[in-house]
Amino acid sequence: MTQGLVNQITHSTPGMRVVAVSNRKPERAVNVFHYAGLEDVVVAETQSKLDEAIHANKPAATSDAMLLARSELIDVLVEITGAVEFGAHVILEAFKHGKDVVLMNAEVDATIGPILQVYAKEYGVILSACDGDEPGVQMNLYRWVKGLGLIPRVIGNIKGLQDRYRNPTTQKGFAERWGQNPAMVTSFADGSKISFEQSVVANATGFKVRSRGMSRGLEYRGDIMEIGKIYDIDEVRELGGVVDYVVGTPLTKVYVLAEHTDPKQQMYLNLYKMGEGPLYSFFIPYHLVHFEVPNAIARVVLFRDSLAPPLGGPVVEVCAVAKQDLKAGAILDEYGMYMTYGEAVNVDEMSSGRYLPEGLVEGCRLKRNISKDAVITYDDVDLPPNRLADRLRAEQYRHFRGETWLTDVIAVAA
Repeated sequence: MTQGLVNQITHSTPGMRVVAVSNRKPERAVNVFHYAGLEDVVVAETQSKLDEAIHANKPAATSDAMLLARSELIDVLVEITGAVEFGAHVILEAFKHGKDVVLMNAEVDATIGPILQVYAKEYGVILSACDGDEPGVQMNLYRWVKGLGLIPRVIGNIKGLQDRYRNPTTQKGFAERWGQNPAMVTSFADGSKISFEQSVVANATGFKVRSRGMSRGLEYRGDIMEIGKIYDIDEVRELGGVVDYVVGTPLTKVYVLAEHTDPKQQMYLNLYKMGEGPLYSFFIPYHLVHFEVPNAIARVVLFRDSLAPPLGGPVVEVCAVAKQDLKAGAILDEYGMYMTYGEAVNVDEMSSGRYLPEGLVEGCRLKRNISKDAVITYDDVDLPPNRLADRLRAEQYRHFRGETWLTDVIAVAA
């Protein structure tokens, strides 16, 4: 993603410049600039050297992301790691130094996005999702449909594949073909990624899921204009709107299903080939990811506009589910790996069940055996000590829900 974004900004976005890239392996950051045709890259591991390179109009590469967060010469930081704990540290450091942040990291947004928005407001900066990625594409379509005077009832995403038990071994060939991270590709296939993405949309709209896991890989390969028929209008009305996904329907990426309460406008929608309702289908057939991210950067810096801010506290979260039978004493790997997958779930169930978030599974030690497809709870694990993301999530529950049980759990872990 970084490689594509740097190339896009360098060659197709007047008035915007990528001044620095951070990666744990600085040579990879150097290669990102080379891919975009930028030479004479400075490898900077101190603040002064980084800032000197920016002053000299030379691209800078570093293994220390905090240098980017602290530099007074950078307007906005784009966070693309997909890591929750690391992302939390970088985001808060950027806030402390008056820096806006654009997220191509649905994992951190879905896990602790609401409380991070509280901190963004305290520091007078903007935290935003990005155009091009599915949450941003869905939110743009949602706002457009609302602007037409319709009432959105379903916000949906479409996948080409759904298999909860995929892992980096099964996805290795695809990842190598496209030069992607096998764990990230696995999170696409096993449903974790789309759960994070739809949670971001839910938190920005107040929509819920009909049940844990949404439609769990429901296949729909019919006419996109008829997809509203698979939903019960009374159910989605009662829930106040739902986020969902289906597998299939080629040539379409995201959809919004909406109703109109004015019979006169219903007649016009039918005239304009939208059908008879009650759910009218609006859709976008693509998401172009890094091609569109510069739009989000400009919206944030120039217009102080956040693309998908949560309305308040979490509405939908992503719980961790066992991908295989797991043994007591095992240490969980991160999402997109071999041991767990994530499912979107309404926050009331998440809280009452004390479910462990998929975004925070890495490093947790199991206290007991867990059966395949069982939800993992906080009571099932010992947390790694002193994680910032754990403390932020506990603060999120206190701030928005008045709940302290998670604070007690984190205190024990610390």
